[in-house]
Amino acid sequence: MNASVSYSASNKDEFELIQSATDYSLLRDEQGWISGRFYQCELTSVFQPVFNPGRSQIIGHAAYIRSKSNSEPSLWPWQVFSMASKDEQLVELDRLCRAIHALNFYFNSTSKTDKLFVEVHPRLLESVKDDHGRAFENFLDLIGVKTSQVVIEIPQTVNRNWKLLQHVITNYRSRGYQIAANYSGTQSDWMVELGSLYPDIVRITAGDLTRHSDLVSLVETIHSFGSSLLVRDIETSIQLVNALRSQADFLQGNMLGEPQRAIHALESTFISK
Repeated sequence: MNASVSYSASNKDEFELIQSATDYSLLRDEQGWISGRFYQCELTSVFQPVFNPGRSQIIGHAAYIRSKSNSEPSLWPWQVFSMASKDEQLVELDRLCRAIHALNFYFNSTSKTDKLFVEVHPRLLESVKDDHGRAFENFLDLIGVKTSQVVIEIPQTVNRNWKLLQHVITNYRSRGYQIAANYSGTQSDWMVELGSLYPDIVRITAGDLTRHSDLVSLVETIHSFGSSLLVRDIETSIQLVNALRSQADFLQGNMLGEPQRAIHALESTFISK
């Protein structure tokens, strides 16, 4: 038996043990990619690389859900989540998605230091009153992934509810997760208020970055609170240049790498200042 076959068999045995220890409906295809079922939808992961331009390397991957229903074309994530009309269904779906992401990350990433970026549905944050991240932490413990390796992306809509935002960040932070908050607004004073919550990463779209009235002040404020700046949704070379000039710490977008069913461990050779 060759090494690759032996490795595959070992992974299969481990997956079966993990599956038996959970209530999730999980499947594993011949390529080793994990999927799950929610009603008639088959859900799986795609990953988009996140780059550190200073080191010209990938430092993590953002996970997104993809689906198909009864062999029909893929549904948009919002279409899948619209099926979860009740809070308990939403909790079940959101946790299933994160379990799928974590398993695909665990079985397909060759790095023990790369970060896994995962989104949380805003309705979940409102329906779960306490212990945010506990169920996911239990699952991560099961597969041997530390919470410090996971970046929880807080939806921008939560910025409108300061009390909820503070509560959610405090909960996740207490369990060791890293936190990514989404920038909103056009002024730098937004970060002054958010700074008391100590997000590890502030995410801003490439479009909002270009439109910001005082970019230098914004970046300086973000860094002064010990946070890193991640510019996302980079689609054009002009946006990439603007992101590099802003002294962004991390970059993400289709121009640098589209979401796909793969986890890249190669260094980036096309980002340079």
